[in-house]
Amino acid sequence: MSATATSSQPAYSTEQSEVLKPIEQYFLGHARDDAAHMRQAFLPTAHIESMRDGVFTSWPLDVYCERFKGTPAADEANRRRTVDWIDIGGLSAAAKITLVHGPVTFTDYFVLLKTADGWKIANKAFHGRPS
Repeated sequence: MSATATSSQPAYSTEQSEVLKPIEQYFLGHARDDAAHMRQAFLPTAHIESMRDGVFTSWPLDVYCERFKGTPAADEANRRRTVDWIDIGGLSAAAKITLVHGPVTFTDYFVLLKTADGWKIANKAFHGRPS
């Protein structure tokens, strides 16, 4: 169990443990409200995409990182972040993440690539719903 994922995680293979490294950076980015962790987790070309009020949104990483101001949420101690599953196919992988952030629960889907610098999140698609 990590410092930022509050429920116990299943046993992972060595490669799945490597895929978890950028996911842990992502979790830390949320926990600390720190874009530096997000930049470590994502490829610089990544996009963060969703449907918001019926409208497609696609943020490049720089726009996404502007959302992080370095002030953790007041309810951070009560937030939960879990890895639901990881699927690896060679040098690419997918992961499903659940984030319970107060009144909103997010489902994130990551596409990851194994680079010379290790696994990185190439893109993220997400959906938020009331908790």
